[in-house]
Amino acid sequence: MPNSYAELVARIRIPAGFALAAVYLVFARPTPWSLGCGAALSLLGLGLRAWSSGYIEKNQKLSTAGPYAHTRNPLYLGSAIAGAGYAIAGGQWWFFPLLALFLLAVYGPVIRREEAHLRRLFPEDYPAYAQAVPAFWFRLRAWRPPEHSAAQFRWRRYWHNREYEALLAYLALLTVLLVKIGVTRAY
Repeated sequence: MPNSYAELVARIRIPAGFALAAVYLVFARPTPWSLGCGAALSLLGLGLRAWSSGYIEKNQKLSTAGPYAHTRNPLYLGSAIAGAGYAIAGGQWWFFPLLALFLLAVYGPVIRREEAHLRRLFPEDYPAYAQAVPAFWFRLRAWRPPEHSAAQFRWRRYWHNREYEALLAYLALLTVLLVKIGVTRAY
């Protein structure tokens, strides 16, 4: 049994995300325009997630290069951007507040929990990083730590972190929305 709300949310965020996706798919009413705009924005969010996953070595090193030099949570920011794109693609205005509520309820506690974990793992480096780089929004100028190491994007990390699953989900969702457009046009 989870000891805190943050722990509970960390455990159920993936199943809760699938439940939210199911509600979304049932009620989505895409148009060619909404699907085109939303799919493009979602692809940008997925691109940020892919870029991020090529830098992160979970629990091994503090990631401060690439997108992590601009925001401490580029994976979550990418998810939020992709979610906004999906909301546009679905053509239902009421999905935006539902998505915002989900993101706040899930990512807020999860980010705080992960930050506490990173402070324990990297007590020498994390405080300066957290002070210089925003938790969620994007810093335009890349931050460089005092002992700057030139970490680089690695496809091996992308595959190891299984980020390709987000792309596969995007393609599946896009396919369902395209089918929904075809079905609604048939009537």
